[in-house]
Amino acid sequence: MSFDSLGLSAELLRAVHEQGYNEPTPIQIKAIPLILEGRDIMAGAQTGTGKTAGFTLPLLQLLSSRAVDKNQRAVRALVLTPTRELAAQVEDSIKTYGRHLPLKSAVIFGGVKINPQIDKLRRGVDVLVATPGRLLDHARQKTVDLSRVEILVLDEADRMLDMGFIHDIKKIMALLPTRANRQNLLFSATFSNEIKKLSHQLLNHPELVEVARRNAPIELIDQKVHPVDKNRKREVLSHMIGAGNWKQVLVFTRTKHGANRLAKQLVMDGLSATAIHGNKSQGARTRALADFKQGAVRILVATDIAARGLDIDQLPHVVNFELPNVPEDYVHRIGRTGRAGNEGTAVSLVCFEEDKLLRDIERLINRQIPKEILPGYESTGAARPEPVRRANNGAQEPRRGNGRTNGRHNSRSNTRSDTRSNTRNNTRSNNGASQPAQTRGHQPSRGHQPQPARKSSNKPGYGNLARILGSD
Repeated sequence: MSFDSLGLSAELLRAVHEQGYNEPTPIQIKAIPLILEGRDIMAGAQTGTGKTAGFTLPLLQLLSSRAVDKNQRAVRALVLTPTRELAAQVEDSIKTYGRHLPLKSAVIFGGVKINPQIDKLRRGVDVLVATPGRLLDHARQKTVDLSRVEILVLDEADRMLDMGFIHDIKKIMALLPTRANRQNLLFSATFSNEIKKLSHQLLNHPELVEVARRNAPIELIDQKVHPVDKNRKREVLSHMIGAGNWKQVLVFTRTKHGANRLAKQLVMDGLSATAIHGNKSQGARTRALADFKQGAVRILVATDIAARGLDIDQLPHVVNFELPNVPEDYVHRIGRTGRAGNEGTAVSLVCFEEDKLLRDIERLINRQIPKEILPGYESTGAARPEPVRRANNGAQEPRRGNGRTNGRHNSRSNTRSDTRSNTRNNTRSNNGASQPAQTRGHQPSRGHQPQPARKSSNKPGYGNLARILGSD
């Protein structure tokens, strides 16, 4: 099947062919005709299989085919994304595919000045791509009108819920026409039970579109696990990159502080590296990603917030320096490689303390990941002794462990604990008596150990990303 058979306009087909695409992906084949019919859909596919074009192309077709008063350029389509990088990527696709159409688009997110965004909105925008926090900022300042939205898209909706955007989403829904008077599209790489509950509130009798087994990683990705002691992970990583002459490597850590520390250590090892995470300014994030794509930087160390929205052509290697607390994040992490039919390699460095996390991931993807022991770096197969620290009364007590939890939403908060962690009640003496709360901040680095994730005090599913990342 070709794009010509999907009912797209000549202008869109021209833009598609200019990008070198001739055959649509399975998700595009199933989703585009349904969207053109005006149906609400709940669509899922493996990451990297063309979901963005799956809703961008029919959205542009529908808007361009409807008459509109050019003197009142109200927002007609709204695309919500969880991260700045994903928002920028979506708007770039809209510009690319809509280059031959008389439609205007804009992207708004936090971390940058709001006034240029206000100016663009005043000039009129047909398609608006936004992160929830910054969109609500505009709504409070009355610089955006959402009362005429015809099409709503929730992109990576599961991630938005996990990052605590549920309340923001509900506030945004109140600013839109009723769901019966708009078309609603929900796209995601994975579906959780929470997402299905949300779909009942947002969608009108949606069509379920899935083209692959839920939560399955792309088959073209060569996955492997290297058992290694926790204190030798950085040594192993440097060895693999140097010995294998890897030119482009995306490395994932659990925390922002851990990403910064690892990037500095890799530079000290003679490898060019930089970090990208939510605490970085938008300019720094953009520069880091651009340098990585252009080959000026060999290694990009990222947190899970960067797992969505990073679209890097033919990325050959992804490394899990630390396994994620939530199994679904593993799928999104390794999905940065093996995109658009290309092969890729995903390596996980797993210490004894992460065995349970590995079992949870294998249970999710319904397969065992092959283990390969690196000569000279064999794991001892035992947990390392916990270092001790002194409480205020001078008594020694063990440091906390790695902060793993079984709760899906609590573990989401863990990945951001290095910036706004609430350390109340985490210091207790051996007899069970509570010690005074500790001061906010990081513990000193001990060797090359990644910092343990801290337990969050947020209620499950209600972390406030706006407080953590600013106005995203």
